[in-house]
Order: sequence, then C-alpha cells, then structure tokens
Amino acid sequence: MEDYKYLFKVVLIGNAGVGKTCLVRRFTQGLFPPGQGATIGVDFMIKTVDIGGDKVKLQVWDTAGQERFRSITQSYYHSADALVLVYDITSRESFNSLPGWVKEVEQYASRKIISVLVGNKLDLHKEREITIEEGNSCAESHNMRCLETSAKDSDNVDRLFLDIAVELTNNVRNVEIKSGPVEEEIRDHGSVQGCCR
Repeated sequence: MEDYKYLFKVVLIGNAGVGKTCLVRRFTQGLFPPGQGATIGVDFMIKTVDIGGDKVKLQVWDTAGQERFRSITQSYYHSADALVLVYDITSRESFNSLPGWVKEVEQYASRKIISVLVGNKLDLHKEREITIEEGNSCAESHNMRCLETSAKDSDNVDRLFLDIAVELTNNVRNVEIKSGPVEEEIRDHGSVQGCCR
C-alpha cells in the first residue's frame, strides 16, 4: 500500500539565478542554501503534505534556466500538473524574459495545467525593480495567479506549494465525485541530473 493518495508533479521554470532551487529546497527540506550553484539539466525533490486528511505527494521539479538546457526543460512541461514561473523582483531582465517562458508553457504544457507567477527574493525588497502591480498585471494577462516569495526568509514558500496542492487535490476529488474513483498515474521519469540529491 502506498503512503499517499495523490501524486502531483510541480515544475519550476524561469531564468537562471531567480531562486528556483532555493524555493524547492526551502519547501522540501526547510533549508536555504546560500551560494547555490546553477542547476544542470533537471532535478526533483519530494515532499508529502496533508490536504484535508489525504496524503498528497508533491514531486517538485527544479529546472535549469540557461538557454542551453531549454530543450530538456521543455520535455517536462507536458506531464506537469502545475507550473511555477519564477522571476527575481530585483531583476528587470528576469521579468522581461517572462513572455518567452509563457510562450513555451502555451506550446508544451497541458491546457489544464495550474500556472502561478512568482516574484522571488522579497527579502531584497529595497532593491526591487519590479512592482507588485507589474507582477499582478503580467499574471492576470496570462490567466495566472501571482505571489511574491522569499526563499531566504521563507515568506510565502509553504503557501505557494500548499495552495497548489489544495487546488490539484480538489480538482481530482471533483472528478472522482463525478465519475467514481480515478486510477492514479505514477510517472517514471528515469534518471535526472542536478545539484541536489
């Protein structure tokens, strides 16, 4: 018997250096890894959470932001249940790159995917280059929710992933109510490369 009822794949995307790995490690391990190096290819970590009495396992996939890894990253979109598009609130460049990332999501991801736009590094708010209003406007124009986080201070990190887990769980429960029990799909992605083991 499995130790969880639902399994969901959450994929983080965005430019290199925006803090994707730090968000993943903060949520899954409660750690903030200072001086975190760039992710090579794709890596994932797992955390099981309780949602309304059900054990929900989240596979949180951390992808490389560098252009040379884009084809690898894109291959993970189609099987994702949720995508978290991350930018750095202190980097105009990372924000200006969002349309390219959104285009990839629209091209490669499922139409039913949950998408959240995240402005990370809220702990550096005094160096902010992107206003909250800009983030909200961008998210709204692409039918995404928007949230600002700090992996360093742990601000809104659990909220981000738990809100996603709640929505995904509720979506599956609604399908079960309408059509009876749903067979759970366990995905095997083979080996992955990355900095976190």
